[in-house]
Parts: sequence; structure tokens; C-alpha cells
Amino acid sequence: MKMAKHWWKILAVLLLFYVITAGFWVKVPAIENNEQTTRNLFFHVPMWISMYTLFGISVVYSLLFLSKYDLKRDIVASSAANVGVLFGLMGFVTGSLWATYTWGGTITNDPKQISTAVALLIYLAYLVLRMSINDIDKRARVSAIYNVFAFALLIPLTYILPRMVDSLHPGSVSSPGFKSSDTDGTLMRVFYPAMLAWTLLGLWIFNLRVRYKKLELKNIFK
Repeated sequence: MKMAKHWWKILAVLLLFYVITAGFWVKVPAIENNEQTTRNLFFHVPMWISMYTLFGISVVYSLLFLSKYDLKRDIVASSAANVGVLFGLMGFVTGSLWATYTWGGTITNDPKQISTAVALLIYLAYLVLRMSINDIDKRARVSAIYNVFAFALLIPLTYILPRMVDSLHPGSVSSPGFKSSDTDGTLMRVFYPAMLAWTLLGLWIFNLRVRYKKLELKNIFK
């Protein structure tokens, strides 16, 4: 019964093992100058999926907090944002590593890379804001309001605006995403499990952080 409760954690471990091993030996198609860097698809994009999931949870719980001012919901919102930033930074690093070998520079003037960096800075400011306010109730209220605005900017900055301008990044006006010939079945057999695996890992870390924060503040919730 206890094992059944943790099925998703077991699934996460199995999928991560599959993604990491298959991600390095599966045959990848030749896509212009991408060569072996195509394998970054199994790590870079799934990091963003995990980040979006966690930031989505965070803003939902911020709104729920504002409706009833329940500090337990603030803990969930802040924990999701913290782990979301972690996966966002990993997504940015893996993307910059890929850019080093395909665009000729780790940090470039690519609109997608710049707007994504701005979005991450907005969320890093959220974490700094929380650390700068000592009063728990005030911190929760100010942070919840900020979080709503941060999420409202996230999608335009990381998804909508980059698609409206010229960019080397797949998905822009001048580079309309991967073609079906680029993302063949071999890649997809690793890519789809990778999205689920990294998202489950993010939720696992988030779950542990929520439990830790509740224990840390257990005197408040008595």
C-alpha cells in the first residue's frame, strides 16, 4: 500500500535512468551544424516544461493564499517558485551550452535567450524579495502579489515575444521550429519520456521542500 503511494517516484527514477542512458547512445539525425548537440533536446526543453509546471503551481497557490491568507498555501507557492527557478536556471545553462557549439557564443544577443534571462531575473527577484521581509504575514502577501505579476510576464517573455521576431532559436519567425524530419521517431522515443521524467523530478523536489518548510514552521501551524 505504501509502495503504491509512491509509484510516481519509482516511475521518475526509471524514466530518468532511461533518458540519461538512452539520451547518450540513441542515434540522432544530422541537422545542419547541430551534430551531437541535438542530444541537448532531451535535457534543455524538459527543464522548461518542469519550470512552467512549477511556476504554474506557484501562481495558483499564491492566488489561493490571497483568497484566504492561509500561510500553508504561501509555503506551497514559495516552494514551487524556488524549485521552478532551479529548473529554469538548468534550462538556461543547457541552452547556453548548446548555443556555444551551434551559435558560436554562450551568451548571445538572441531575443529568446535575452527575454528568458529577464524572466528568470524577475523570479530571482521574487526570491530576494521574500528574504528581505522578516514579517511572515507581510512577506506572504507581498510575495503573492508579486508572483502573480511575475507569472503574467513569464509567458509573453519566454514564449510569445520570441516567436514574433527573427531569431536563431527554433520557434521564431525566421526559424519556425523543428521539422518532422529533424525530430524523427528515434528522438521522440527519448524526448517525450524526458519531459515526464524531469517534471516528476521537479515535483518530487518540490514535495520534499514543502514538507521541510512545514516542519521548519511547525510552531506556527499548531
